[in-house]
Amino acid sequence: MGQEPRTLPPSPNWYCARCSDAVPGGLFGFAARTSVFLVRVGPSAVIGELVGHTERVSGFTFSHHPGQYHLCATSSDDGTVKIWDVETKTVVTEHALHQHTISALHWSPQVKDLIVSGDEKGVVFCYWLNRNDSQHLFIEPRTIFCLTCSPHHEDLVAIGYKDGIVVIIDISKKGEVIHRLRGHDDEIHSIAWCPLPGEDCLSINQEENSVTKGCYLATGSKDQTIRIWSCSRGRGVMILKLPFLKRRGGGIDPTIKERLWLTLHWPKDQPTQLVSSCFGGELLLWDLTQSWRRKYTLFSASSEGQNHSRIVFNLCPLQTEDDKQLLLSTSMDRDVKCWDMATLECCWTLPSLGGFAYSLAFSPVDMGCLAIGVGDGMIRVWNTLSIKNNYDVKNFWQGVKSKVTALCWHPTKEGCLAFGTDDGKVGLYDTYSNKPPQISSTYHKKTVYTLAWGPPLPPISLGEGDRPSLTLYSCGGEGVVLQHNPWKLGGEAYDINKLIRDTNSIKYKLPVHTEISWKADGKIMALGNEDGSIEIFQVPNLKLICTIQQHHKLVNTISWHHEHGSQPELSYLMASGSNNAVIYVHNLKTVIESNPESPVTVTEPYRTLSGHTAKITSVAWSPHHDGRLVSASYDGTAQVWDTLREEPLCNFRGHRGRLLCVAWSPLDPDCIYSGADDFCVYKWLTSMQEHSRPPQGKKSIELEKKRLSQPKPKPKKKKKPTSRAPIKQEVYDGNEDESIRESSGPVENGVSDQEGEEEAREPEFPSGVASVGISSSGGLYCYYISESLTKKRKARSMLPLTTSLDHRSKEELHQDCLVLATAKHSKGTKTDFLGPSILLWELAHKRHLYICHLENGHPELFHQLMLWKGDLKGVLQTAAERGELTDSLVAMAPVAGYHVWLWAVEAFAKQLCFQDQYVKAASHLLSIHKVYEAVELLKSNHFYREAIAVAKARLRPEDPILKDLYLTWGAILEKDGHYAVAAKCYLGAASAYDAAKVLAKKGDAASLKTAAELASIVGEDELSSSLALRCAQELLLARNWVGAQEFLSFVVGLQGQRLVFCLLELLSKHLEERQLSEAKSSSYNAWAAGTDGPFVERVTAVWKSIFSLDTPEQYQAALQQLQSIKYPSATNNTPSKQLLLHICHDLTLAVLSQQVASWDAAVEALLRAVVRSYDSGNFTIMQEVHSAFLPEGCDHLRDKLGEHQSPTTPAFKSLEAFFIYGHLYEFWWSLSSRPPELDLFSEKHASLQNSQRTVAEVQETLAEMIRQHQKSQVCKSSTNGPDKNESEQVAEQSLSSPPSEW
Repeated sequence: MGQEPRTLPPSPNWYCARCSDAVPGGLFGFAARTSVFLVRVGPSAVIGELVGHTERVSGFTFSHHPGQYHLCATSSDDGTVKIWDVETKTVVTEHALHQHTISALHWSPQVKDLIVSGDEKGVVFCYWLNRNDSQHLFIEPRTIFCLTCSPHHEDLVAIGYKDGIVVIIDISKKGEVIHRLRGHDDEIHSIAWCPLPGEDCLSINQEENSVTKGCYLATGSKDQTIRIWSCSRGRGVMILKLPFLKRRGGGIDPTIKERLWLTLHWPKDQPTQLVSSCFGGELLLWDLTQSWRRKYTLFSASSEGQNHSRIVFNLCPLQTEDDKQLLLSTSMDRDVKCWDMATLECCWTLPSLGGFAYSLAFSPVDMGCLAIGVGDGMIRVWNTLSIKNNYDVKNFWQGVKSKVTALCWHPTKEGCLAFGTDDGKVGLYDTYSNKPPQISSTYHKKTVYTLAWGPPLPPISLGEGDRPSLTLYSCGGEGVVLQHNPWKLGGEAYDINKLIRDTNSIKYKLPVHTEISWKADGKIMALGNEDGSIEIFQVPNLKLICTIQQHHKLVNTISWHHEHGSQPELSYLMASGSNNAVIYVHNLKTVIESNPESPVTVTEPYRTLSGHTAKITSVAWSPHHDGRLVSASYDGTAQVWDTLREEPLCNFRGHRGRLLCVAWSPLDPDCIYSGADDFCVYKWLTSMQEHSRPPQGKKSIELEKKRLSQPKPKPKKKKKPTSRAPIKQEVYDGNEDESIRESSGPVENGVSDQEGEEEAREPEFPSGVASVGISSSGGLYCYYISESLTKKRKARSMLPLTTSLDHRSKEELHQDCLVLATAKHSKGTKTDFLGPSILLWELAHKRHLYICHLENGHPELFHQLMLWKGDLKGVLQTAAERGELTDSLVAMAPVAGYHVWLWAVEAFAKQLCFQDQYVKAASHLLSIHKVYEAVELLKSNHFYREAIAVAKARLRPEDPILKDLYLTWGAILEKDGHYAVAAKCYLGAASAYDAAKVLAKKGDAASLKTAAELASIVGEDELSSSLALRCAQELLLARNWVGAQEFLSFVVGLQGQRLVFCLLELLSKHLEERQLSEAKSSSYNAWAAGTDGPFVERVTAVWKSIFSLDTPEQYQAALQQLQSIKYPSATNNTPSKQLLLHICHDLTLAVLSQQVASWDAAVEALLRAVVRSYDSGNFTIMQEVHSAFLPEGCDHLRDKLGEHQSPTTPAFKSLEAFFIYGHLYEFWWSLSSRPPELDLFSEKHASLQNSQRTVAEVQETLAEMIRQHQKSQVCKSSTNGPDKNESEQVAEQSLSSPPSEW
């Protein structure tokens, strides 16, 4: 075993992009909590610590310039960036330019004195060390996650943001963005530049000049991808997706689900390879030479259990003095590992601690095996004798799940380790197997303070069959000592208090136990108590033989001297420490050997060891010396004593926190191990200590400042402790930072790990013991002790004026006594002149005392005094005048009488109105039955909902005020566009017509449908039909044929419109099939699918089968219904859907007229349909009407009309003219679209031109005839009166009549 100090450091901080770094020569540093630990990689020894920040260190970077390897920079949550000299471990300079939390830091590899930092608000600062100059850059308003300076260009910096954006900026151009790289979807965790300039190192398709000008950049993101970017092209050239690897052996619960952190390292001597982290802590070496393949090599593929077991946060390269390339990694598993890049194997591992070091215990069987109980929920077993590895540490976490506060090895059984936790659990681990521990079925109610192995006591010792030679004893925070049978931990543990009470016939209450210790021979047991007493018991029945009344505070530790000293009587020495700073050593040889019948009380110690300045947490005897003791204290030091001479020998001051445990090496007389709340375990040598005694006076104050260089952030709200049970060490005082959040991850890592550690328990405070305050920020905590926290806050005085006067100087109070005596015992003395402090003690209280409180800003106290006097009416009047009435005063008003109460309530209501508390004012008016006033008050202040509720609750249903409220509120809601709520108001006012109208205001199909149904329910049939028709037309505009027909089927009186819609659907389907309609619809009714037969026959067939239209009477009724609806004539601007609806209306009239043999009306209706299509310029529809309704021409209509002259004859001639015009148009179009291939100078071409001229003349003549015919019909209608049989007259009438509501 080497004769050099060692340190188990705190865990490196988590979730930081760069908080570890290394420089050539073997120096490695990592940020842990508020400081940086320096490690010499060759011997892998912690050589120092950089102390100065007050909050979590979030970034750490060395200067990688030759001659500057001793310089480094740190950033912290305290807002500062510090530059350090690692040789002197002092701050060279610092700046506090950032206003927000710093999240990224890098020392430029190109510029010797440039340090670049970024914060969570997107601000970047460039700081030049030598000239003490800085530059402020604000590139993007996003959270910066990482940044890396280019190793090839001194002005380029790559920045990664939380949302996945990566930018490359030029700091010489005020942060101009050179490239904005988009591709990642989540946080950028790491950025690595290619170590070689240019882009010829990878076999990726390059462009011109990219080989020399550009450079590759690699980024790792939480989106599980690595992207390689070309800086010359500004885009990604390769994407590597992380593989899901099967988790191999590891020391972490496999059920824990971890988040991903993807960090990168681009080896300097291997530019075609890239190192990355993976999901479960594995490291991958990617081969970038084949961009089309995902090829990687797993680190330590041949060695089981060498990989990290949880996610890796940082990777940093290190070149040793013999040019060996190493890679150092930090992980959530709290290990720092060093990898040989040549073999990809792990060289060594540096373990670390994620919580307080509560307990240390050396194995009495396997010498050199040190067990460490840590607050991160794990037990470490450190083989301190290992020659190959200075830090040969095994972790045990299964079944622990809480802070390990006590440890004890079995005296004879190899590998048997007992542990206790802060949640009261007691268990046994076999450290030589991978099995989970055995857990006792009996839990302590509070933290386990101490564990000890001792001989079995009744009832275990009296049991039948085989019995264990030793049983396990545990002392818990509730003051109970339990005896556990190690062979039957599932059985019940026994409270030894029952045996003590029965053996010693104790009737009184037993003291609360806080410590247990067995003498090495197993015949004597010592119990330490909360009251400071120590009781000595003798086996087998725990007969009390001695009580030591020396300490006066809670006993923390008891230790018996070993039995292999040069003087046998030394084995009777017992050292003890408590919450005071003195250690007492007692020699119990005489008492034990005399075996007294009745208990002896010892009040004088054998030796007294004074020097510590805070409470004692642990003591341990040296197994190599006689009477040599080491003690650990809250004063931050460990002290070695020569107890026989009462002399301090040496003092260790290496810790930065309060010491919690200490253990003497069983093999090295000069070596001691100590643990503290600074998350460290130190191995130190007594011969190397400069000091001989604990610090006193100024030195003690300086040490306290050093120890408490922690943040004082916002205190965390905590529940008040409900128990006053005894408290032992700082964990029991609740003074540990992890006592708040450790269960969700060691908070020193900055971000709590929510995976696998349960919530910590609330600390309890003992009565009469100073409590400990806790404050936290970023995982770092400040400890401050306050006696006042345990005291109840005194209630506020009801008379603050006189109370403050009673706290004046002693002379003034004496003068008051004389004045009061004079006033009380002198006859005829008036007391009006006396001050309020005198009047309080004078029997006849004057109003002057009350007015004093009122004038001094204490109206509530004035009211209280007046109420005590019994002047309730005066209190109410004064409060009403000053606008200071309260609920409690008004509630007491009935005591003064009914009328006073009425007046008080009205006054309070007015006061509430001035304070804009109208609802509360109305409630008070209701209490005095002023319902109408309350309703009017709410209405006038626009509280309509509350006013209606009051009116419905307190007024008759027929009261007109209720209807007025509904109508008024409905009008306001309608004005604001809240039509549905307004309709409900109108319905409440029994105005259903208005409700339907307001619902229809929005005009969409859903609103119109609801409005139509509402109108139908209330009996407004005409309005219902109108709204239903509008709704159906809206559905038609959306080509929802099925919805329109279904809705109209529920409305009586719209059978004719259903026929129109049916014909419109069939015609639209017909046009769509002939590809003459642009709109497509998939919601046709099933009956629209048929295509057989003439169009008119298909229409009548559907009417008959679907709408049950069969008899002439039914046709006549539908015809009369549709004839009452008139539509305006069409223009070029008429929408196509509206035009088609109007044409189908006319066509429906034509088909119905044919069915009732009214051929005159049929001709007029057909002519109107054709004229509409002609007026709108839609010749396609006109031609389709001809082909569908006049497939054979107009001859069959002439036959139906007969040869005689009738009023319809002009209409028929017009229809016939349109038909001929349509055929001529088709003929002309066919000629113009297919010109014959003729010689321009041939007779055939001349004949064709002559025919075309003839056609044009005929067209002009026909158009003139149509115009003359229309004019003649207009003149005829103006001279002879209207003739309903004339189609043109009908058309002209429809032009002048307003459109119907549809």
